[in-house]
This record gives sequence, structure tokens and C-alpha cells, in this order.
Amino acid sequence: MRDILKKIQVNLPFQQLYHQYLPTILKEKINPEIGFNYHVLDSTRREEFLHVAGILQEAGVRITFHAPFMDLRPGALDPRIRQVTIDRLNQVFDLVPYFQPKAVVCHPSFDERYYVATGPRWLENSISTWRALSGTAKDMSTVIMLENVYETNPSYLGILLDQVNSPQLRFCFDTGHFNAYSKTDLTLWLEKLGPYVGELHLHDNNGSSDDHLPVGKGSFPFPRLFAFLRERRMTPIVTIEPHTEKNLWDTLDHIRGTGLLNDCC
Repeated sequence: MRDILKKIQVNLPFQQLYHQYLPTILKEKINPEIGFNYHVLDSTRREEFLHVAGILQEAGVRITFHAPFMDLRPGALDPRIRQVTIDRLNQVFDLVPYFQPKAVVCHPSFDERYYVATGPRWLENSISTWRALSGTAKDMSTVIMLENVYETNPSYLGILLDQVNSPQLRFCFDTGHFNAYSKTDLTLWLEKLGPYVGELHLHDNNGSSDDHLPVGKGSFPFPRLFAFLRERRMTPIVTIEPHTEKNLWDTLDHIRGTGLLNDCC
């Protein structure tokens, strides 16, 4: 499986990476996408972060980051909520110089059920937030990847990326979230956001809930997505989000058996 592991990132929360899976990462040369939440950012000593960063740097693995998602509103209408969100995200960027991640996955967090009739105001605030954070990313030689979650169509994400217009702000296409929450066809997403795709999050479901099944165990059309990438010779970062060790190996088996990553990424 190491031939595949060389090509991909594996999402792991920091606490699991540090306290459980670090020996496996070093043995198998797994490239981690390190997930952070509020508890880790507030309770972990700087020395511990530096210790883990040093081990991973010495091992020569490729690192990406996954910023917190819960409760954060980077396009919030309330400026105080927006500022708290920016402060929390800046805690993640403070760690970038030590870990040197190739990318930092963040969430624009647009939900039409929440921002009823206030989408344009959300968009204006989001442009301001991500334009500023893109400058931070540029200074740190990394790239922000905005991940879809509850977005039912690519409209606002496309406008946001168009308006910020920065190589430091790209799109992370999450296949499982698309499958569970999108109300529009994959073709529309690829036409609108394809040029911005810098990362993929791979997991599967049957379209009714965000189950994080292994790739190939649900209904997402993975061959169609990768055919699009091959035709355009696109090489995004590929991250799998297995949630269990068994799902990791099942996903790797499927990728190997289908040749999903052949001539791509």
C-alpha cells in the first residue's frame, strides 16, 4: 500500500496522531492531514506542538492541516462572532511555521437554512475574512483550501473564490459532503469550481447522511470525478477521511483495485 500512501494524505485529529498513531505514521510513512479543534488548541502546550512537528519534519512526511469547524462563522453577520472565528483560525496559522503544511483546510460555512435571505451579506463578510487570511497564508508559504460542507450548490463558493482571486485561496472538494448535501449535479460543481480545485477529501455515503464510508462503499461517482481531473491534467492534494483504521485500509484496497489514482494526482 505504500505506493498509494505516498500519493495521499490521511486525516487524523492531533490528539490521535500524538497519543495513538504516531508510531504507525513513522513506520508506514503516512502523510497526515492534522485536524485541530478548540480543545487541542487551548490545552496543548507549545512545547508539545513543537515536539510533534520536529518528529514529523525529521521523518520527511508531507503535512497538511485541517482547521476547526464547529461553531465557527467566518462570514458571520455579527462582527464579534466573526472576530472570534478569525482569532480561532489564527491559532492554527500560528502553528504553520513549525509544521510547514502544504495546505490548511478551512470551512466557509455557508448554509442556506441558516443564512435565510442574508446570503449577500454573508458573502461580503466572507470575502473580507478570506482576503485577509489569504495574505497570512502567503506570508507563511501555504495555501488555504475552502471545503464544502452544507452548501447545496457551488454558487456562493464560486463567487467567493472569484472575488478574492488569490492563488492562496483554493477549493477543497469533499466528495462525501457533496453526496449528502448537494442538490445540484456534479457537472455544475466541476464547471463552476473545477479551476479552483486544490484538494480532494475522499469518503463515501449513500446520499442520505454524512456516514464517512470507505471509498467505493456508497454512491459517489469517483470514476467521473477522476476522469475530469485526468482530462485537465490536474494534480490536487488527495486526502482520505476514514474515521476508523478499518475504513482506511478498505479505502486503500479500493483505490488499488480500481486504479483510481493512476495517471492522476
